[in-house]
Amino acid sequence: MNHERKAAQANLLPHYTKGGAWHDADFPIIDAGQGCYVSDTEGNQYLDGLAGLFCTNIGHGRQDLAAAAMKQMERLAFFPNWGFASPPTIEAAQMIAEFAPNDLNEVFFVSSGSEAVESAVKFARNYHVARGEDSRYKVIARNWAYHGTTLGALSVTGIPKFRTQFLPLLWDGVRHVANTCDGAGDADTPVAEWPCVKELEQMILDEGPETVALVIAEPVQNGRGAVVPPEGYWQELRRICDEYGILLCADEVINAFGRLGYWFASERFGIDPDMITFAKGVTSAYQPLGGVVIRERLVHETWDSELGMYNHGSTFGGHPVACAVAVANMKAMRDEKVLENVLAHEQYFQNKLDALTEKFDVIKEWRGCGYFYAVEFMESREDGTELSDEDRAALQGGVLGGFVKDSKLLIRPDDRGATMLVLSPPLIADEAVLDDIFERMDQILTNVEGWMATQRSQR
Repeated sequence: MNHERKAAQANLLPHYTKGGAWHDADFPIIDAGQGCYVSDTEGNQYLDGLAGLFCTNIGHGRQDLAAAAMKQMERLAFFPNWGFASPPTIEAAQMIAEFAPNDLNEVFFVSSGSEAVESAVKFARNYHVARGEDSRYKVIARNWAYHGTTLGALSVTGIPKFRTQFLPLLWDGVRHVANTCDGAGDADTPVAEWPCVKELEQMILDEGPETVALVIAEPVQNGRGAVVPPEGYWQELRRICDEYGILLCADEVINAFGRLGYWFASERFGIDPDMITFAKGVTSAYQPLGGVVIRERLVHETWDSELGMYNHGSTFGGHPVACAVAVANMKAMRDEKVLENVLAHEQYFQNKLDALTEKFDVIKEWRGCGYFYAVEFMESREDGTELSDEDRAALQGGVLGGFVKDSKLLIRPDDRGATMLVLSPPLIADEAVLDDIFERMDQILTNVEGWMATQRSQR
């Protein structure tokens, strides 16, 4: 056994990994990266089709981002953002505010997406209390939405398998309603009449509008598989929130910083939120950084209240080194036209998905936009046959993951609401990289169809 693997198994507790897989599998130890590819300690190369975890947007191996971190660390490695500021923290906040839509000008930094969501929830409560509306505390999110794993953020998350064992610990102020995939209306039905929209408004009425503080949703929802909102959906959310005095938050921890071809997905979909949460791509994951950007007048109302402050903070929020890297990352993305690369290749990406769907009968559909997609499976699209419970369990339980591992394409087999593969490569991926992704996808799908044919023959 590789000595590093043995050491990892002895001392390193992995994230979301079963003990059996950790101790029995020959998992790779990723040692280096360049562009859209990474390699392990045994010399194997992999195509990073998930940008780490939707975050290494500018690709691996950037010496300029490493240099920015070192330069800042040598000058000022750390100082807290409690009543103080540092030049890189100021510059990062200024750039993010410039990119954010409308009057979202106030940037509050933390270190992760989960913390960003909790910060948005706490600000909503803080704001309503500052206005004398102490009854407002509830949050409405969507089914299958992923908003983080810390206990506050996990309360907002709508994925059962992440929540079930922790339910006694979770805050009971969150309600969940249908997303636009499972709560869709007919094609000719106005979006205001879609079940997911009507359910949201009815939930507010049932709970009492005076008790609801915040509605939070991802522009393109990760859980349930890259769910793109229909035209007019977010405008309905804005109308409903305005009618009942509720704040609206766009959770863009995945969506922001170019994943959909814009600095913020809110711009792409014409969303007018009161807050946007972010993390991941703000530094292209070269340093941990997250935050929430808030509508200016809301912050000023809070400051002008008796409380006089946003009553929240963390030691590492606005860390000078992380913010210096964020500045370097955003400047590089801007100067190298990384967002333009996404939009220029979006149709090429989608054409490849169409061709894959036409070739393989086990593909039910694909969803997504920009550089963020999910491919959902069924037994036979031609026959209209969904996966059996047995086949679904086998695919989700390791069969699909094995085919992905064999391809050396680092993407996610997903079981959140359906059986899927999720594609989210670095935003620098060009046609050659996309071709490589789809050659490997072809291999995976060929194996899935062969496996499915064997399953049918044994029935």
